[in-house]
Amino acid sequence: MIKYERFTLTNGLRVLFHQEPATPMAVVNVLYDVGARDENPNQTGFAHLFEHLMFGGSKHIADFDAPLQAAGGQSNAFTSNDITNYYDVLPAQNLDTALWLESDRMLSLAFTPKSLDVQRQVVIEEFKQRYLNQPYGDAWLHLRPLAYLKHPYRWATIGKNIKQIEDATMDDVRSFFHKHYHPRNAILCIVGNFDLAFVKDRVAYYFGNIPQQVNNIRKLPTEPEQTKFRLKRIQRKVPVGSFYYAFKMGKRLSDSYYLSDLLSDFIGNEKTGILYTELQRKKRLVSEITAYITGSVDEGLFIITGKLNPNRSFEELDEALWPVIAKIQNKRMSKSALQQLILKLRTAKAFQDQGLLNRAMNLCYYELLDTADIVNTESLRYEQITTTQLQQHAIELLDINKCSLLQIQPK
Repeated sequence: MIKYERFTLTNGLRVLFHQEPATPMAVVNVLYDVGARDENPNQTGFAHLFEHLMFGGSKHIADFDAPLQAAGGQSNAFTSNDITNYYDVLPAQNLDTALWLESDRMLSLAFTPKSLDVQRQVVIEEFKQRYLNQPYGDAWLHLRPLAYLKHPYRWATIGKNIKQIEDATMDDVRSFFHKHYHPRNAILCIVGNFDLAFVKDRVAYYFGNIPQQVNNIRKLPTEPEQTKFRLKRIQRKVPVGSFYYAFKMGKRLSDSYYLSDLLSDFIGNEKTGILYTELQRKKRLVSEITAYITGSVDEGLFIITGKLNPNRSFEELDEALWPVIAKIQNKRMSKSALQQLILKLRTAKAFQDQGLLNRAMNLCYYELLDTADIVNTESLRYEQITTTQLQQHAIELLDINKCSLLQIQPK
C-alpha cells in the first residue's frame, strides 16, 4: 500500500506527496499531460523536442543541470505518445533546489535562438542514429501509420520526418509551450521524509505564483474500426527478416487492457510461451519471438514480433502462426497457469514499488488517468480475470481482419 496526500494550488497544479521516512533522498516528479498525440500532424516531434528544450535554460536559470548537480542530484526525462515526464532525484535537504528549477521552467523557458538550434540538432541527430541508421530502427515509423489511419498514434514520438523539426520556428515553439506546459496541465509528485505542512509550504512558495492558464481541450479524431487485414513490406540493410503483427486493443483503463496484458505475458514468454514453443523450439522458423502491448492511454496495440531464422520465409511463418493463434483461441488456459501469471505480475509490481522514483512516476501517471488510488487497486483488476474471459478475449483480439502486419526484408 502506497500512502499519499493530494492537494491542488489555486493555479490548478495538482500535487501528490508520498512520505518515506526510510530514505535520505527526495524525488521531484513533474508529469505534463502532453505527448505526440497532441501535436499538429504537420508539426510532429514537438513534444519530444521539448523534452530536450526544457533542459536548455529558463527565465532565471541559464543552466538547469549545474545547480542540480551541485546539490548532489540528477535529472532526466522521457516522452511518449501520451505524456512527457521530468524527474529529479537529490538529497532531501536540497529539495528546494529541485522545486526552484522545475518551477522556473514551468514559469517560462528561455526561448533563445541558440537553445532552439542546439536542441534541434540534438533531436535531428537522435532521429538519424536511432531510427534511420540502425537495423530495424524505422520499423515503428512504418508500423504506426499502417495500424492507425486517423488517430495521432499514427506517428512516433520522434515525429514523422526530420524536416518538420528542421522547419520549427521560434513562434511555433513558444505557442506549443504556452499551450501545454503550465500548472493546470501538470501533476507534481514529491517523495521523501518530509511532513505535509512543509511540502505544502515549499510547493506554494515556488509554484503558487505561476499564472493560471486555461486547459487545452483535447479533441482527437476517432480511429475507425479495422475490418480488413493490412500488409506492408519494406526492404532494409538488415541481417534477417523481421515481422510485426499488430492488433488493436482497448484503452488503458478498459477491462480489455488487463486481459490483453495477461494474454501477452502468457503467449509471449521467451522460454515457456506457446509462440516460442511452437515456432522457435519445434519448427525452428524464428530466432526470436515474443508478444507485448504498447500500454497506450487510448486504443493501443497488441504486438507479436520477432526475427526469422536464415533461409526461412515470411510465408512459412505466416502459414504456421495462424494455426498457433487458433490453438490459443480454442484451448482455455489452466487455472494454475493463470495464478502463476498473476503472481508474477504481483511480484513485479512489489519489486517496482521499492524504488522511490517509480512510486513518484506511478502516482502521477495514475492521477492523470483518473486517480492516484489506482496504484493500490490495479492488481485487483488482474485477480478478477478468469480463464474463460481470457479465452474469449483471445478470440476477439487476435482476429486476422483486425491485424496490421509489417515485414522488414533484407536487401
